[in-house]
Amino acid sequence: MAFKWFKKKSGGQDNAVADEKIEKSDHPRIEDAPIEEDVPKVKEQASETENGEAQDAPPVEPETPPGPTPQKEDAKPPKKSKGLFSRLKSGLAKTRQILTTDIEDLFSGGRIIDDDMLEELEELLITSDIGVQTAMDLIEHVSNKASKISDAEELKAELKSEILKLLAGKKVEPEKPHGKPHVVMVVGVNGVGKTTTIGKLSATFAASGKKVLIAAADTFRAAAIEQLTIWAERSGADIVKHRDGSDPAAVAFDSMEAAVARDADVVLVDTAGRLHTKVNLMEELKKIKRAVSKKTPGAPHEVLLVLDATTGQNALSQAKLFNDAMEVTGIALTKLDGTAKGGIVISICSTLNVPLRYIGVGEKIDDLQRFDPEKYVDAIF
Repeated sequence: MAFKWFKKKSGGQDNAVADEKIEKSDHPRIEDAPIEEDVPKVKEQASETENGEAQDAPPVEPETPPGPTPQKEDAKPPKKSKGLFSRLKSGLAKTRQILTTDIEDLFSGGRIIDDDMLEELEELLITSDIGVQTAMDLIEHVSNKASKISDAEELKAELKSEILKLLAGKKVEPEKPHGKPHVVMVVGVNGVGKTTTIGKLSATFAASGKKVLIAAADTFRAAAIEQLTIWAERSGADIVKHRDGSDPAAVAFDSMEAAVARDADVVLVDTAGRLHTKVNLMEELKKIKRAVSKKTPGAPHEVLLVLDATTGQNALSQAKLFNDAMEVTGIALTKLDGTAKGGIVISICSTLNVPLRYIGVGEKIDDLQRFDPEKYVDAIF
């Protein structure tokens, strides 16, 4: 079924061979240094912390020296998932308010489901970033069941049932161990929250009894190294870092040597934020990946792409390009609590052949949760 609103709105390898020899260098290479046009017009403080609260990572401005180091605190998450659903529900409050309130408004004045209402519902679903094709599929289902739907609660129940079917089989089991160390390389564009995500993952792994080592391979931003150092102290993880501007691949290689020597269980490799459209920067990621695999064949075992939920459908284009270059194995979607477009989760799961592993629904350390389709749908409805 085609609707007027949709017609109006819709419209739209790694073949480079880098030097396999990894050399340690204390000098940044000019071609890899970040340039002004590569950096989004937002403050670094807002980009690398979720919703800007300083308790999880120190707020810093990229062009000024970092502020004083905050007091070390116990950042380990609670032993088990008590209250996880309530935090998920709270984090998705903006999306839930838009979806449920507007759906209820559709039935005001005793309206029945007709073409005009379906058109309004389609617009509502696309506005929440569920995705055009997914929204059209949901509308077709609702249209077929129109005679059995008489109020907002029945409509929400039908949508919930169909969304769960779309997400069926998308529930991701924890990654199976690949021996020691298990290496996770974390990638993404500027400002999506990679440093914060690494810090939270480090604390989570450490709380489960794992020995964690963090590789501070984002050498272009001094603040990233300082933030990771504080996260390492708070979570009890080791960290390997070089001076600002060092070769990121050399940091990654040294980190793997240290991980083997120290018998680490998990290695989390940070990388510099980069725009997915910059070929030379993507090549740098490939070089880091090769450096890791030289010391530990088969590593990295996971390439975790961090996406910002507030960017909406642009997150999908980022995912596709990073996946082409890096063979992404999982996605962490951050800042869901900061947007009314929580439907991007549905769009990602129904569009990409990459599992959604984590969602971030707040700034606290235990607000980075493993994605569970049933809990997610319950939270938005």
